[in-house]
Amino acid sequence: MVRPGGRSARVQASVHAAVRELASELGRDALTVPLVAQRAGVTPSTIYRRWGDLQVLLSDVAVERLRPDTTPGDHGALPADLTAWAEQFLDEMAAPAGRAYIRDALLGDPDGGNAGQCSAYAAEQIGLVLTRAAGRGERTPDVETVIDQVVAPMMYRILFRPDGLDAAYAQRLVAGVLAPAGDTP
Repeated sequence: MVRPGGRSARVQASVHAAVRELASELGRDALTVPLVAQRAGVTPSTIYRRWGDLQVLLSDVAVERLRPDTTPGDHGALPADLTAWAEQFLDEMAAPAGRAYIRDALLGDPDGGNAGQCSAYAAEQIGLVLTRAAGRGERTPDVETVIDQVVAPMMYRILFRPDGLDAAYAQRLVAGVLAPAGDTP
């Protein structure tokens, strides 16, 4: 367990910062453990001991970068809230940096923990949107339904068929999940 403010947290922060800086300066393919260690002010053995290899480190950094840093906006009604969230999610994840982070998160994740964490981030954000809507008295689907009908198709398209991904696609998915049973948008 990493203690907030402890040495372990400082090492993680400096190594993550070094990865982000070097990837920005040199490109992701130029990264090596010794290069990251030098920039972070730690020894390569520190990185190998904590992360095992470069791919696991990149996966750890990716999970951090995929964590939302803002609360979903309140636009006054569920369709507007969920559509705004879905459009932003799609925009961020479909961008070249987002796709690279997704790829890194999955490649350095043999046990599925990072993928589960990324899924939990989306579920938490969706849960906030749905809870807020329910508090206004709106009928809402459950989180898993939104994951299955909005997030899952977007992620599939982002990873395997990225052409044609735009706000209209996100809007259609949200309209579909919010449509009354039997209706299609």
